[in-house]
Amino acid sequence: MPVRKASAVWNGNLKEGSGKMKLESGTFEGKYSFGSRFEESKGTNPEELIGAAHAGCFSMAFAATLADNGFKPEKVQTEAKVHLDKVDDGFKITVIELDMTAQVPNIDNEKFLSLAEGARKGCPISRSLGGVQIKLKAKLV
Repeated sequence: MPVRKASAVWNGNLKEGSGKMKLESGTFEGKYSFGSRFEESKGTNPEELIGAAHAGCFSMAFAATLADNGFKPEKVQTEAKVHLDKVDDGFKITVIELDMTAQVPNIDNEKFLSLAEGARKGCPISRSLGGVQIKLKAKLV
């Protein structure tokens, strides 16, 4: 399996400094700062990138789970809300909420929800974030 790479550089102190994160593929490069991470300033942050990775991973895992069970998904769309909270003397991602809608012909809602939950548990990003509560809201459209 390939090894994926990303990099970051930070200049200055925590509150006044700034940095850039980028993907080896060149498809993303973004500025980040204390304000974009802990406040509402412009720019990206590590948690946003984790959310994008988790949404993408879960969407693919669910599509694979559906196919493995004889269903042909037309579209799986997932939004991830990543909660960064103050815990004890530091910060931690405490919850990730996955909000997914999917178009899947010929599936009943009970089977849909069961397969979605299996994909939530089996997605590689979900498995890697074992210490984080991962909530799933799934809707068949």
